[in-house]
Amino acid sequence: MGRSRYLRATHPGPDGGLDPEAPEALLESLTAVSERIGRPAVLIAMDDLSAIAVSRVAPMLTDRFRIPHQPDNLPARVADKAELSRLCARWDVPHPETVIPASGAEAAEAAWRLGLPVVAKWSRPWLLPAAAGLRSTTLVHGVAEVRRLYERSAEAGSRLLLQRFLPAGPDTDWFFHGAFARGGRPLLAGSGRKELSWPVRTGLTAVGRWLPDPAVEESGLRLAERLGYQGILDLDFRCDERGTFRLVDFNPRPGAQFRLFTDDRGLDVVQAMYLDLTGQRVPEPVGGPGRVFVAENYALLAAVRGRRLPTATAARSADTAAGAAAGSGSGAAAGPAAGSGAGRDAVPGGAGAARVPGPVPPREERRAAEAGPVLPAGRRPEPGPPPAAGPADGARGPLAGRRPGPVRAAPPQERRGRVEAAWFAPDDLGPFLAMLGAFLGRGLGKGARALRGVPEQGRRGARAVRAPRQRGGERPGPPARRTPPEAPAEPDELVTR
Repeated sequence: MGRSRYLRATHPGPDGGLDPEAPEALLESLTAVSERIGRPAVLIAMDDLSAIAVSRVAPMLTDRFRIPHQPDNLPARVADKAELSRLCARWDVPHPETVIPASGAEAAEAAWRLGLPVVAKWSRPWLLPAAAGLRSTTLVHGVAEVRRLYERSAEAGSRLLLQRFLPAGPDTDWFFHGAFARGGRPLLAGSGRKELSWPVRTGLTAVGRWLPDPAVEESGLRLAERLGYQGILDLDFRCDERGTFRLVDFNPRPGAQFRLFTDDRGLDVVQAMYLDLTGQRVPEPVGGPGRVFVAENYALLAAVRGRRLPTATAARSADTAAGAAAGSGSGAAAGPAAGSGAGRDAVPGGAGAARVPGPVPPREERRAAEAGPVLPAGRRPEPGPPPAAGPADGARGPLAGRRPGPVRAAPPQERRGRVEAAWFAPDDLGPFLAMLGAFLGRGLGKGARALRGVPEQGRRGARAVRAPRQRGGERPGPPARRTPPEAPAEPDELVTR
């Protein structure tokens, strides 16, 4: 981030890090940052811990920073897994079946009732002590392990939740990103599918695609409206075996892949929030669906260890835009509140979260819908046949009074996914070392066979494949060779971190 060409200056955070239960140090640090900047600045939290701490000191910083209005300790409420479960039950938002046990025996009984393996989560993961070795989310396979986790509740600093395990698959993990003005009015929003993740099917997005889905978009927009949410959010959904999208995580800040949701003019959720907080007009989003986000080092790892990397991610561009450096989900970013082209200042901060694995068959009906028309970003889907094409509705009234814009089919050149690639922090050597190990372990054999002129399947495999005899003594001809896929579109930009 320090090498970003969009970064003007950096500022140290509070000594000893952030403590949301004692935000006085953050208040003092931000006051000093404001004095150095010399004018009101936009402040956007980039992780859960920062969002919670900033919301608690925001009333004392109204003259110094432009901060999204989050009343009643809202970031802590939605980031708390137990409170999120209650909100989903109250508003009929699909959520994995959740039990909050009151004893070790109750935890064991709940694990049996939910079915093993079961997902164990700490309700407030930002309170986990760094040296405790506890993970925010754990897939538990035995009752004894559930009991042991419950006995560490005091050490974890929050309650233990048990959730029914939703198996993962190639079409099950979806996300929703949005920037909202006061009252939950959408400025820019969209849904996407996680196509590759690292670690495989359990971790961060390695390859994601902006793919409109009415059910995901409706859930995200309705939740923001009911909360009266102002700011940026990142929601994680998992599709269960019945095809129902269940909300599994609510992050009150930009997600790591927020640059995926960038329209044809370069507008993303952070820029939309910046314009709104500084009193500038936020333009209507133009295009965007079909865009692909690639974290290149993690995508290579996931492609080697998991399924094949989508062909749309093969191309790259020399155009570099490091403005998405804050998308890793750490820290809080601040920028001068005068003009969209002003420099950026940063205040370092905390950490992120994890999710859970397992396989589920893909939903063929949703795959068929991918080739159909798409909704403009941030619009509610309208039941029934799509309206006739026409000029976009530019009204900016409350969400309840907004009508969906016209559904338009993407031109042929837009149907091919555009790619934005991102290298993660160069000081994180783990992915690179793992990638080298994966290629050395699986690639040397293939390379040696290629040098010897042996087919890709190997000498033994080539000899073992024989065409079956048919009646009349005739043998079938060689199988038809697959036509290689069409060359992918050029990516929009390459984001370096």
